[in-house]
Formats: sequence, structure tokens, C-alpha cells
Amino acid sequence: MLNKNIVDYMGCDCTYEEADIVLYGAPFDSTTSFRPGTRFAGGAIRTDSYGLELYSPYQDRSLEECRVFDMGDLELAIGSSKKVLDQIEETAGEIFRDGKLPFLIGGEHLVTLGSVRAAARKYPGLHIIHLDAHTDLREDYLGVELSHACVLRRCWELLGDGRIHQFGIRSGERAEFGWAREGHTDLHPFTLEGLGETLEKLKGVPVYFTVDLDVMDPSVFPGTGTPEPGGVSYMELQRAVTEVCRKAEVIGCDVTELSPPFDPTGASTAAACKIIREMLIALGTK
Repeated sequence: MLNKNIVDYMGCDCTYEEADIVLYGAPFDSTTSFRPGTRFAGGAIRTDSYGLELYSPYQDRSLEECRVFDMGDLELAIGSSKKVLDQIEETAGEIFRDGKLPFLIGGEHLVTLGSVRAAARKYPGLHIIHLDAHTDLREDYLGVELSHACVLRRCWELLGDGRIHQFGIRSGERAEFGWAREGHTDLHPFTLEGLGETLEKLKGVPVYFTVDLDVMDPSVFPGTGTPEPGGVSYMELQRAVTEVCRKAEVIGCDVTELSPPFDPTGASTAAACKIIREMLIALGTK
């Protein structure tokens, strides 16, 4: 008997009802400020995930121990960022209502806002841990408030001061850095130092975890829309995401800003696949 031609992320093939974690994609890059292509990330990640093993020797655990359902990419509205965010918020909200953890694959970083809106509604005391090269704190970008350059500013409007913890930041306007340092966000520029101390402070607190993969240096991760030299290594990021997913009360998360067309070698997609594997295993085997 022939089966439907459906490619999911490796090992993420349990039913929705059985799942603790629901993987879903948002193929959207309409506000990208430099190089587009992140809409292709979900498909590339699912296909290339089969180049990895289910087992992580770093954690001595396997995806086989996790209950993850991959629902594929959302069919998003064309031409309306507002509609796209509404669709993501609705999907994340349904996953939350069913007592499961939504794991979003972008897409550009604006997609995070839809998921955070749903998370903030369910968890009033929500904090965000944000790994990125860019502040993403502009009030607007070329007059547009719904932009990937403004996504954490929009999240701040939902959560307020001191509840967004930013690491690896090395690019942004002077005004963005100044605004963050006024106490609006907890800014840790350039490196991932201070992450352990932040996790200690956030014990028992609901955390949304957002990973913009351009936090990595473009020498190891060129496949992104806005590469920024001076980033962390792959292993630094892998250790960080594993620590957050194991130690924090992560209630939802995302991985964004892989743009496969800008790395024809496939190395960037492989890095994204492996980061997602380590996050899924850490979340699914707590």
C-alpha cells in the first residue's frame, strides 16, 4: 500500500495525542531587511535531519525517548504580516490549550511574536531568553512596526521591563543598546556569559526560549539573512541551548533565521538540524 509523501523531522513521528512537544514551521520572510530565504528553512531542516542520528552522544539520550509530533509547515497568508502572526498565535494557543509545548521553526524572527503572544496569555509571569546577533529592539524599521528588526520590542510591549534576557548581541542602533541598558531588557552583549546566573534567577519561572541562529559566527553559519561577524561557535551555542532546555522552565521555543539558499554546502542547515535535535532531546527527556 502506498503512503502519503510526508517528510517530518527525524524521529518526530508520534501522534498529536501522544506528543509532549509539537514541532511546526512558519515559512515566512516578508520583512527580511537584507537577504530573504528563511521561508525555505523548515523544508530543508526536515530533509537534512535524516543525515543525523537520533542519538546524542553529548547528552547520552535519543529522540526515541521523546514524544514529538511534527505537524509540518503552516500555510501562511501572503502579503500580511498581521495575518501571519494571527495564524501562528492561533496555532501556538491551541497547542498550549492541549497541554503541549510548541516548538516553532522559522522563518524570519518576526514569527516569534505570534508564539509569544499565545505564551504570554497563558503564562502571565512569562520571561524570554533570547540568543541573537541583533538587538531587534527598534521601535520601527523604515516605518514598519511588524518587522524582524522590531520583534523583541513588540515582545517587551507584552511583558514589560526586566523580563527579556538577551545574549550574544553585537549589532543594533546606538539607541537600541541605550534603551536596553536603561533597564528595559537584561542585555548581555557579545557573548553568552551570564546565562548560567540568569537560569538560576529564573528557577520555577515560565520561560519562552527564542534562538536566532545568526548568534553564531558566519564563519560557521553563513546561511542566514543578516550575517554578523563576531559570533559564538557552534559548540558554544549547542552547550547553551542544552543548558537552557534542561534547567529552565521552558514552556515554548523557536529556532529562526536559517536561510538555506545562502549556504549551498548545507553546513548551516546541518548546524540548525543538530541544534534542534539537542533542544528536543533536552526538553523531551527532562
